[in-house]
Amino acid sequence: MRDLSRTKLLERLSALILREPQDRDSLTQLLRSAHRRNLLDADALSIIEGALAVSEMQVRDIMIPRAQMDVIDIHSRVEDFIPQVISTAHSRFPVIDQNRDDVIGVLLAKDLLRHYAGEEEFNVREMLRPAVFIPESKRLNVLLREFRASRNHMAIVVDEYGGVAGLVTIEDVLEQIVGDIEDEYDFDEA
Repeated sequence: MRDLSRTKLLERLSALILREPQDRDSLTQLLRSAHRRNLLDADALSIIEGALAVSEMQVRDIMIPRAQMDVIDIHSRVEDFIPQVISTAHSRFPVIDQNRDDVIGVLLAKDLLRHYAGEEEFNVREMLRPAVFIPESKRLNVLLREFRASRNHMAIVVDEYGGVAGLVTIEDVLEQIVGDIEDEYDFDEA
């Protein structure tokens, strides 16, 4: 019994001396203190705080809602949806069969180059990649790990009834950590 109380006393003393954070709030306070003392720059602090926040967020918090998804109907001709591919500048498009609840695959914009390379018969259905479906309750840190492991960059988000609720990309998750990621195709809609 005496050894147990000594151990507890030593643990308490070391915690006081070392000031190790005991919870997320303590850790955040410690990081902000390090920033104020110029031990951590603002960008690093923001990234660390973003990484901590991601572990508490769910896909539903950041997904692109179903109504805002840019999709391609499998029954459309290539010539009809090429303007959409160009104007949105997305690299991936969910392909649907008549309605947004029927996602049958994902078309990569780069696969459309075959059409322009002069292949005699370009069949969109043959170009489709399998769609990945995830629940809207999935945690972002888990999704990021899955994206990295599977080398997948997009998932279709389904609600509790199995209907399509939206979509999420690896870029959406990474932006929660590092802030907005703008590339040469992003522009202000002023």
